[in-house]
Amino acid sequence: MFLNALKKQNQALIDTAADYLSKGRLLPDTYVIDVDQFTANAKLIKARADELGIKLYAMTKQIGRNPELARILVEECQYQGIVCVDFKEARQLALAGINVAHTGHLVQPPSSMVAAMVADIRPEVITVYSLEKAREISAAAVNANRTQGILLKFYRLDDHLYVNQESGFPFELLEQVLAAITALPNLKLVGLTHFPCFLYDTETNTTQPTVNLITLRLAANKAESLGYDVEQLNGPSSTSCETLPMLAEFGGTHGEPGHALTGTTPANHDGSQPEKISMLYLSEVSHHYGEHSYCYGGGYYRRGNLVSALVWQDEEEQTGREMIVPVSNDDDSSIDYHLKLEGKFAIGSPVVMAFRTQIFVTRSDVALISGISQGAPRLMGVYDSLGNEVSYG
Repeated sequence: MFLNALKKQNQALIDTAADYLSKGRLLPDTYVIDVDQFTANAKLIKARADELGIKLYAMTKQIGRNPELARILVEECQYQGIVCVDFKEARQLALAGINVAHTGHLVQPPSSMVAAMVADIRPEVITVYSLEKAREISAAAVNANRTQGILLKFYRLDDHLYVNQESGFPFELLEQVLAAITALPNLKLVGLTHFPCFLYDTETNTTQPTVNLITLRLAANKAESLGYDVEQLNGPSSTSCETLPMLAEFGGTHGEPGHALTGTTPANHDGSQPEKISMLYLSEVSHHYGEHSYCYGGGYYRRGNLVSALVWQDEEEQTGREMIVPVSNDDDSSIDYHLKLEGKFAIGSPVVMAFRTQIFVTRSDVALISGISQGAPRLMGVYDSLGNEVSYG
């Protein structure tokens, strides 16, 4: 999906990754991140958000809950904190000493973890989907002798909700829900959220607001008409330099950049966006079967729109040149032990891909390399897909 954009925007990352693999410094099934370009993207988004008066929580699930990159986002780039999509990410980053700012969206904290979430992790806001969970958080906040900020999510019947991510309060019950939740002790209603608020439109090659953002705005209007103070209007999904002005037009106060940090928003498939590609997937030819080559898998994401790969060294000519070839996974229900490449290439040849991913659902390594654009690459560390540092021995 992003291979041509990667070649256009960051050929040095390709060359560095292939060199590290050839020298045995990295293994196949590794996402390689250009830390300098990642940081530049983050600062670019932050500057645009500052111009518009929007605060940012950074999303790290796509980059494997990586604590080093999270630290850069919070400390160097001055993001408000990290939004953790589930309770395990919150646990991981809190143990690393990272400021966890938003939890509960998309996944609620489980009952047995609510007390630790409120008393120890202490996020700025927790998104709440049910009165029962609100009561648990309220009780934990009373015990911890602190006030916990919360966000609420309301939906209308025509809203766009992903499968197995359906959640929220019905819009029609907004008045009753607000009254019930604001009556609970040690909770502060900070604002409202929804998801996804922006989606890519293939016909116009632009990212556009969804009906969910309209619902979010309507919910805020109704809450304010009832006398509630909506401090935060959080409109996540595809937060980037492209979408921030639209978020501001709808009165949004907070965004949550994720894919834009690595330049892998769908609109950048052609390398047209200001955020440049800062991540690739690195593999190696494992074996042949018939007239095809197979490379090591482990990082395939079935919604990633993977179509092609860059492969070195034509087996017959031994030229060492790069070739873009089709790559496929013929059955999305199968385990991605390998990915199939069109053509035969030498065993051990480097393979580079660039596609939309969610590293935390893979079994890949994540390698952080700085100094690439200066021609002085330095391997900062290698982590597993859940943010734990690993060693190659």
